[in-house]
Amino acid sequence: MEKKTWHDMHKESFTYGDRLADAVASGMGSWRFIIIQSIIVVVWMSLNLVGFFYHWDAYPFILLNLLFSTQAAYAAPIIMMSQNRQSERDRMQAHADYQTNLEAKQEIEALQLKLNNLEIEKLDRIISMLEEMKKSTDSK
Repeated sequence: MEKKTWHDMHKESFTYGDRLADAVASGMGSWRFIIIQSIIVVVWMSLNLVGFFYHWDAYPFILLNLLFSTQAAYAAPIIMMSQNRQSERDRMQAHADYQTNLEAKQEIEALQLKLNNLEIEKLDRIISMLEEMKKSTDSK
């Protein structure tokens, strides 16, 4: 069984509202949204300026301004919810990175100790071999 990453655990904690806020923030922060909204505004204004029979929102387009104000009133807190969740995710990622760095540091320190011990053992063997050589040359 594969171990879950911090990102998997974070995504599992999302509620329906969290996923909805992220989808809305993602949609409103896209070129697609800007282009579609711009087309709607141009069509709205054109139909109201050249309308032959009925102008539902005559020139200064008060209804259009009201729609934009309402959209902004709802969009701002939804986008803030998404940004707050992003901040929390960044904190979780930073903590996970810190833990990984600590574990790596401990492993490096353990390897360094093993290498030092091997070096000491090697030097001890060399010294003992030299001492044996000296004893054998002294005894001749």
